[in-house]
Amino acid sequence: MVLSLLLVAVGFVLLIFGANWLVDGGSLLAKKYRVSDLAIGLTIVAFGTSAPELVVNLIASTNGYSDIILGNIIGSNNFNLFIILGITGMIMPVTVKTSTSWREIPVSLFVAVLLLLLANNFYVQNSVPQLSRIDGIIMLVLFVLFLYYVFTQLRSDHTSEHITSTQKPMWQILGLIIIGLAGLVAGGKLVVTHSVSIATELGVSEKIIGLTIVAAGTSLPELVTSVVAAWKKNSDIAIGNVIGSNIFNILLILSVSSLVTPVDYTSGFDQDIYILIGGTVLLLLFMLTGKKKRIDRWEAALLFLFYTFYTVYLVTKEL
Repeated sequence: MVLSLLLVAVGFVLLIFGANWLVDGGSLLAKKYRVSDLAIGLTIVAFGTSAPELVVNLIASTNGYSDIILGNIIGSNNFNLFIILGITGMIMPVTVKTSTSWREIPVSLFVAVLLLLLANNFYVQNSVPQLSRIDGIIMLVLFVLFLYYVFTQLRSDHTSEHITSTQKPMWQILGLIIIGLAGLVAGGKLVVTHSVSIATELGVSEKIIGLTIVAAGTSLPELVTSVVAAWKKNSDIAIGNVIGSNIFNILLILSVSSLVTPVDYTSGFDQDIYILIGGTVLLLLFMLTGKKKRIDRWEAALLFLFYTFYTVYLVTKEL
């Protein structure tokens, strides 16, 4: 137990440094090619911080741990939306400077609704609920279309004309990104692996481990990256990272997981997907109220407190 706690602490250190290097590298890359921070947040940073979820789910898929796979992704997306945006917004109100986010948030809402429909086999009657390989192909095709859409937006993003370029050499920028990603993956793996070991010793179920310990552990890169980005006043990277990661988690990671092994689905996860859908709608409403295109501190606190109480409820109900 003591060794596991120490390795979790080492994982946290790797996550913090990795996130810092990734944000620096991502911002430099955005400036070098005169593209928006939001675009980088939605692609490179989102993919990099979703890497721990991918690693964990691939391991879980090969071992047939369906509840870990689903709990990890659904829990991570809720953690991203409520806890990460909540903490980030309480530290520094998140201002969205680019109109692109108004298109990506509805995409993340559509993806959450799609997951609910596919997992419950809405197009196949009287069948066992699961994410089949066909579902995986559907999500993977949509992921490719999403990437195409993002890069199409890059070409038409007129805000890029006003972004000052950087003279940093490419090897230095790529070095920061690669080292940052390596730190995030290694740190996330240490935190998740040994947190699961600790939780298992305490006798907690696979579903709760997935929704809480594993989800929080694999979301730590998103948390640290978004907090660091907001602290450095890179709000577009902060929110682009969260929204991009939520889209990546479902369309890419769940599709790959179901292609490896079909993922059995239990209706108990419906409640958590409804919360994800409701939270995404709430995020849109926050953008339209008060100071537009901004998550104020009280709104961020509301997100954080709601999901904190919900997580406590889940754990106490389990115990």
